[in-house]
Amino acid sequence: MSAVWSLGAGLLLLLLWVRHRGLEAVLVHHRWIFVCFFLMPLSILFDVYYQLRAWAVRRMHSAPRMHGQRVRDIQAQVREWKDEGGKRYMCTGRPGWLTVSLRVGKYKKTHKNIMINLMDVLEVDSERQVVRVEPLVTMGQLTAHLNPMGWTIPVVPELDDLTVGGLIMGTGIESSSHIYGLFQHTCVAYELVLADGSLVRCSPTENSDLFYAVPWSCGTLGFLVAAEIKMIPAKKYIRLHYEPVRGLRNICEKFTEESKKKENSFVEGLVYSLEEAVIMTGVLTDEAEPSKINRIGNYYKPWFFKHVEKYLKANKTGTEYIPSRHYYHRHTRSIFWELQDIIPFGNNPVFRYLFGWMVPPKISLLKLTQGEAIRKLYEQHHVVQDMLVPMKSLEKSIQTFHVDINVYPLWLCPFILPNNPGMVHPKGDEAELYVDIGAYGEPKTKQFEARASMRQMEKFVRSVHGFQMLYADCYMTREEFWDMFDGSLYHNLREQMNCKDAFPEVYDKICKAARH
Repeated sequence: MSAVWSLGAGLLLLLLWVRHRGLEAVLVHHRWIFVCFFLMPLSILFDVYYQLRAWAVRRMHSAPRMHGQRVRDIQAQVREWKDEGGKRYMCTGRPGWLTVSLRVGKYKKTHKNIMINLMDVLEVDSERQVVRVEPLVTMGQLTAHLNPMGWTIPVVPELDDLTVGGLIMGTGIESSSHIYGLFQHTCVAYELVLADGSLVRCSPTENSDLFYAVPWSCGTLGFLVAAEIKMIPAKKYIRLHYEPVRGLRNICEKFTEESKKKENSFVEGLVYSLEEAVIMTGVLTDEAEPSKINRIGNYYKPWFFKHVEKYLKANKTGTEYIPSRHYYHRHTRSIFWELQDIIPFGNNPVFRYLFGWMVPPKISLLKLTQGEAIRKLYEQHHVVQDMLVPMKSLEKSIQTFHVDINVYPLWLCPFILPNNPGMVHPKGDEAELYVDIGAYGEPKTKQFEARASMRQMEKFVRSVHGFQMLYADCYMTREEFWDMFDGSLYHNLREQMNCKDAFPEVYDKICKAARH
């Protein structure tokens, strides 16, 4: 009873202090208080609700039965929009704060919101090795569903809350992408409700132009209602080898060499400074040395990027066996390394053992509660960007990142980019090895200015025939945007399918120069 009184007294003192300082001042300068005491417990409740819901759906096998009716509801909403005269653009009715992107989409307030309640795994076809899912299925939900059945998907993008729809309409990548390509390249079919209310299935052999145009279109060609994704057999562990490398040229050469080896199931690099990195290579296996098993996903374990850094500081190589699902979501608990800016003591052993089971707070809740002051602070003094550049330009790219923003660690993830039609493909006629350079954190360059610095980086990425992930802030003009991306197929389909009056152009939806 005394513990309850102590807790109550502590909360009362906290509320009095917040009242004295002002809520906005506390949220800006002591955000960890709000995150730890409110958002982390609330995030647990969110997770419990969605896990119970997914369990109930699996037990009752209700997802396939309900899917058809839910799609018909979406078609009815689109036809209602047409009957009203189609005076406004359409968009999904999912609130902007629920998306993982840090961008604030104001278009939701002016567009016709089409409610899409599609969040279930529909079918696991072991014979075809394909899983059919609805667009709001998350990566955490999908791996939890498939792994006990002995399956996984070839590319499992890192964060638990990333959705299939977001990864198709935007893009997704993982350390297996040097073999399988981007997330879109592991999909075999999409089902969409178009601007006229019709339901269409597309694949490489059926409505192929639409199939190749959908990725990166950000929901501006139709509403995704289902997707079919390849499956591969799952194994129990990833045998992960850590190798510290020093010297920028050595880092780039080693990373390129390992990325070209098909025997590596996974390749990843963490760059801790311009001259220091750890290159990791992994292989799927069912066998493990018991003494070398590291269940890195357990709540009390060190954050993964901090664990990796130990090999760099000790200047030694190492090999571990990580349970597969722990590996797939290895950066989730620390949101890569973003959580250290919100909870500076989050990797402290005491915090991990006492409160690590509540980490991470939901990104959606962080967005919902950030307020205008924090949003502006992040926009001007924080970078969250993924730039996709040819592997041959890696050294020059890291140097450019260092000069323009000076953010570390940098995440390196290789991927093969096939020469398929669509917005993103290599400059030549053949597939080419690319690398995703992810920068997440506070820039250390003295001359950093969000708009000017990012435009400089975008210019460099265009010059090497690279691409910017569209979840992040984009400062390009319309002409620059369509110089980076191939819009030929996309624009032709928007014309053919009467999308121009139904959906905004992708540039108008995501670029800061176009958003109001």
